[in-house]
Amino acid sequence: MSRRPVLIAAIAGACAAAGIAGFAVSELLSSHPTPVRVEDRGGSGAALIGGAFSLTNQFGIRMTEADLLGRFSLIYFGFTHCPDVCPTALQTMAEALDQLGPAAGEVTPVFVTIDPERDTAEHLGPYVRHFHERMVGLTGSAEDIARVARAYRVYYRRVESGGSYLMDHSSVVFLMGRDGRFLTHFTHEATPEAMAEQIRRRLTPAGS
Repeated sequence: MSRRPVLIAAIAGACAAAGIAGFAVSELLSSHPTPVRVEDRGGSGAALIGGAFSLTNQFGIRMTEADLLGRFSLIYFGFTHCPDVCPTALQTMAEALDQLGPAAGEVTPVFVTIDPERDTAEHLGPYVRHFHERMVGLTGSAEDIARVARAYRVYYRRVESGGSYLMDHSSVVFLMGRDGRFLTHFTHEATPEAMAEQIRRRLTPAGS
């Protein structure tokens, strides 16, 4: 597990070396964990989160929501140049899966970029692999990303900064069921233990 905190430091250092003010970035992103509004679909109890998408994974293969069916999914929206918030969330996801042991095979971790201009499929590959060997990285056109972000009620916005740019965004991990339906979400403050417990409860139905 020690390599993951080191990775976070390395990513933050790389961003600083590129001329990005780390402290200002941290304040911008970590202070804006926009909450997700979970709406009820006409009293049916089905939250209006999730839906159809068609994106490209880190291997250049087109994927849709159908490719995630049959397993639970942990889905996070972020960007690879994010200095702290995104690496922390992805680390939490990875550590939660580690705590599940063999049962982690029932869960697919997914990272969807909100910065398709820089986060190509080739760029996503090594990034997601640092966090978990099974993590899926997804990118697409700006229109593709906007569409899936709307489906998941994810806020994001490009912020110009010293000749480059950052992405202001909500930091939420979504847990989706085997049938692709929204189950619950985790805020940026969630611990790996809490995340693993919520998943474990759903992996083992009550009374079994």
